[in-house]
Amino acid sequence: MARRRGKKRGRPVHGWLVLDKPLDMTSTEAVNVLKRLFDARKVGHGGTLDPLATGVLPIAFGEATKTVQFVMDSPKTYRFTVRWGEERSTDDAEGEVVKTSETRPTREEIEALLEDYVGEIMQVPPTFSAIKVKGERAYDLARDGEDVRLQARPVMIYDLRLLDMPDEDTAVFEARTGKGAYVRALARDLGRDLGCFGHVAALRRTAVGPFSENDAITLEKLEELRHKDADRTALDAVLLPITTALDDIPALAVDQQQAARIASGQAVLLRGANAPVAEETVLITWKGRPLALGTVQAGQLKPKRVFNLGGR
Repeated sequence: MARRRGKKRGRPVHGWLVLDKPLDMTSTEAVNVLKRLFDARKVGHGGTLDPLATGVLPIAFGEATKTVQFVMDSPKTYRFTVRWGEERSTDDAEGEVVKTSETRPTREEIEALLEDYVGEIMQVPPTFSAIKVKGERAYDLARDGEDVRLQARPVMIYDLRLLDMPDEDTAVFEARTGKGAYVRALARDLGRDLGCFGHVAALRRTAVGPFSENDAITLEKLEELRHKDADRTALDAVLLPITTALDDIPALAVDQQQAARIASGQAVLLRGANAPVAEETVLITWKGRPLALGTVQAGQLKPKRVFNLGGR
């Protein structure tokens, strides 16, 4: 006898939400909380934030999870406070003190150094990071007491500015970084180059790709909306469209016949003088709605990820 398929759990919710992640919560915990609040079938996030960091954590619901990689690859902006005088094992306030110094940098010394950190630089990730070493996460090995030695790798720092020096022990910076860059490593390396050592005392992410803290909503506000109505209409209203994550990707509209082929995963030929010959990634739309992500090769439109939104 054929086994009856179990009923899918949760609602088919689709879209993006910009969470203002609170302190002392992991990104995975945030996803689990939102999955429960929305009673959503599928939820993911667009870029991990450490528990000690706050701010912009893009959350993808349903078909929006197919666009997560575009958010992960986007530039990110951080505002962070460095405390001078101590280097710590985790490069943030959570770790053990491993080096100390009585030296404190001046504003002029800091600003003279910043240009060396802008552009493509070589950066050694923090020992306590998610980098894999022989199949294991570096932070797991470090917590087990192993001597973890990570290799320097190229990362992009688009901008690094000194915002404030509240006192001689602390400095506040803003950095706009590319994929894979660690703010904790920036603080560590700045401290070493200034001869005073340092670690991140506070960290807030203010933007990820098209998402900024102006769009962010707190868990408290979401809990309040959840209790407004039983069918979660108020919660669903705060979701941003799936296409929000695809602002920089060219869109290509198709007709009904082409849409039917694309929806079933089949390629279509593009005709006409204005038809693109090649595009690495395009957003395929029909009647203004997202239909799929695809590529154009030699005038042929090939779907790669089809959005299953229903109602076509």
